[in-house]
Amino acid sequence: MEQERQFPAPHLAPAFEALGLEFLAGILQVEVSRHPENLGALAELGHVYTRARLYEKGLEVDRELVRRCPANPMTHYNLACSLALLGRTEASLEELERAIALGYDDVDHLLADEDLTSLRGVARFQALVRALTSSRPSS
Repeated sequence: MEQERQFPAPHLAPAFEALGLEFLAGILQVEVSRHPENLGALAELGHVYTRARLYEKGLEVDRELVRRCPANPMTHYNLACSLALLGRTEASLEELERAIALGYDDVDHLLADEDLTSLRGVARFQALVRALTSSRPSS
């Protein structure tokens, strides 16, 4: 019986993923430079930078999105994630508080988001989670 081939080979998958992210970032960079008003492309560029572990670049994008959309809770949430990934705990918590004040209320996502892992043991983060949990409508 012939062994089935997998493509890409499992040991090459991370390299292909990195190449794909680099390619996608390049396309999005061109789109954003040609159409700076395309906030969807800018937001996606920030996500691609984060997935590619280019956290400083992702932080720049998130700061720009907050500058352009200061009342959007998701821009503040994403900025909090970038700050947490860079180990900037206090600034990250400030942005999470801002996101919540603006209406962010997805406590399940907040608890599952790997970008916020560094905050899990911080009392201020735990207090935010408790506050969000207690403000949920009871079912």
